[in-house]
Amino acid sequence: MRKGVFTLEPLSCPSCIKKIERALGKMEGIQEVNVLFNSSKVRTQFNEDQVTADEIQQTISKLGYPVLSQKVS
Repeated sequence: MRKGVFTLEPLSCPSCIKKIERALGKMEGIQEVNVLFNSSKVRTQFNEDQVTADEIQQTISKLGYPVLSQKVS
């Protein structure tokens, strides 16, 4: 299991949280998703055999939230 933290541009509305969590939650291999509104970060726990950090980043970007950086451990 890997952990990823994706830093986004500042989020403007609480509904953004649900939109991101719902989209990532549907992706195969993602175990956990937490969107931190105040710090504009998305924390994930995922199985790298099923999904990559780059695929997660692409999904977030396609939703309209540019990813400024990603850190995977």
